[in-house]
Amino acid sequence: MGSRSSPDIVNLDGQRSVRSFHLARCGNLAALVLGIAVAGCATVPGAGAPVDDPFEPVNRVVLDTNTALDNAFIKPIAEAYRQTIPQSARDRIRSAIDNLAEPRIFVNDLLQRRPNGAGITFTRFLINTTVGLGGLFDPATEHGLPKQSGDFGQTLYSWGVDDGPYLVLLFFGPSNFRDALGLGVDLFTTPPALVVTGHAGFVTGLAVGTIDGIDLRSRNIESLDEIIASALDYYSNLKSLTQQRRQAQLREVRGLPPEPQELTDPGSSADEPPK
Repeated sequence: MGSRSSPDIVNLDGQRSVRSFHLARCGNLAALVLGIAVAGCATVPGAGAPVDDPFEPVNRVVLDTNTALDNAFIKPIAEAYRQTIPQSARDRIRSAIDNLAEPRIFVNDLLQRRPNGAGITFTRFLINTTVGLGGLFDPATEHGLPKQSGDFGQTLYSWGVDDGPYLVLLFFGPSNFRDALGLGVDLFTTPPALVVTGHAGFVTGLAVGTIDGIDLRSRNIESLDEIIASALDYYSNLKSLTQQRRQAQLREVRGLPPEPQELTDPGSSADEPPK
């Protein structure tokens, strides 16, 4: 599961998405495989099933499971984390974890034929790793070098791979078939996975991913509470928000500026103002 302060879920600011809600970077590849397998075991959809969401019944069950896990464990831990760790320390943790992803972003930007993004990412990693003390600080952003997007799902998109059916993955949250495959590659190509191997690498990756997810969840407590409380159909609203944000990231792959979007509850009436 994420914005440095308030609702990055509602605003398409290119930072994090609603996936932070479900420990999107928890490092547990088994959860990813299980999520895909569960969707793959769904019954053949009926004639009225949405074209992009043929596994909606199973997706809703997985979302309910994720929500129950969040209410029971993840959210309380995130609240305790926010209450016990000072904001300044949490910002250093966030910056260091984000810096670990820069090599993976750099490679994907190259694979997507985005030399400008790759150059910015390379420079960011160099500056933040040295001047920023191993990524604990982010002087690159202060010098006009914003964090770039770059994951293998985007790369597959740039190669012409279609979205595939909408999926809600256990622990990882909203996705689709292409991005689920991309997530699996990202988990294996984001440090510390490339640096520490074997059992030690698995444990290290799981620890870093869990801290990442808890930190991201702590930054979205109020935002998600608001979305859950205001949505007429949480499943549809979450799907709409994540798909709109993903489309904004995919526009970057094509070199297009992000479109201003009004994120609305798909279940609201046409006369209601945007949320």
